[in-house]
Amino acid sequence: MNKLVYHLVAFWVVAVWGTTFIFTKLLLMAGLTAAHIFVLRFIIAYVLLLIYFLPKKTFRWFASSWKDELTMMGLGITGGSMYFLTENSAMNYTTTTNTALIVCLSPLFATALISVFYRSQRLHGIQIVGTLMAALGVSVVVLNGHFVLHLSPLGDTLAFCACLCWAFYSLLMIPASQRYRTSFITRKVFFYGLLSMIPYFILFPDFPSPSLVFRPDVLANLLFLGCVASMLCFLAWNWAIKKIGAVAATNYVYFNPVTTVLFAWLILSERITLYFTIGTILILTGMFLSNKVKK
Repeated sequence: MNKLVYHLVAFWVVAVWGTTFIFTKLLLMAGLTAAHIFVLRFIIAYVLLLIYFLPKKTFRWFASSWKDELTMMGLGITGGSMYFLTENSAMNYTTTTNTALIVCLSPLFATALISVFYRSQRLHGIQIVGTLMAALGVSVVVLNGHFVLHLSPLGDTLAFCACLCWAFYSLLMIPASQRYRTSFITRKVFFYGLLSMIPYFILFPDFPSPSLVFRPDVLANLLFLGCVASMLCFLAWNWAIKKIGAVAATNYVYFNPVTTVLFAWLILSERITLYFTIGTILILTGMFLSNKVKK
């Protein structure tokens, strides 16, 4: 029963993250840039975590050693600033389809990377079949019957970098989750994610106006992205990795495009196709097989 709860939490996080494309798109249409959205949502999440955990006796500012602190920095960069910048920048140079397809295949690369360093988390036969089936399902959902990719070297490379960033984030989470509380790790992810954005804003000193940020519709979307999609989801995701392992948790990323399409159907009235249904079945079957424990 406990294992089921952990898997449901991972599923819930990915389902929420699947909706962020819609809210991000609305904010971009309102006039914010991808960098603005990332920084504002992480500021909201970090401040809320500080307010909650600062009065507690277990609160700490730094890790136990400089090596562990560097690991936290790596988590903030790979799972924060670098991931979001490469993913959102990719869409300026390549199609949304290419970006979504490459980024949502991150579990394949995460599994391969983790298996190099941790033999205990390597997949066996049926699990490998399952993760490949889920990857195929993602391709069917994202391509939606249009099996033509318009290659763009720069854009596709940026999307691949985002994919690798999430793979390295999953790898770094393994030693971090063994030594530190989930709340501490999550807070450090937000802190270093924001800190590593300073060079970007030195090069591109562009800040949104307060009138735009505090516009009711913009503020509501930012609060959702900051409070739910960032603070709650990162806490829950890091906790799920701690409980079921980085490979099992990362496999749920395959379900991301499914929730994106569902919310696009609900909010933007986009059409659900037969390819979406077939792809979803492949993803669900693949995720079931990939989570089967070797006896």
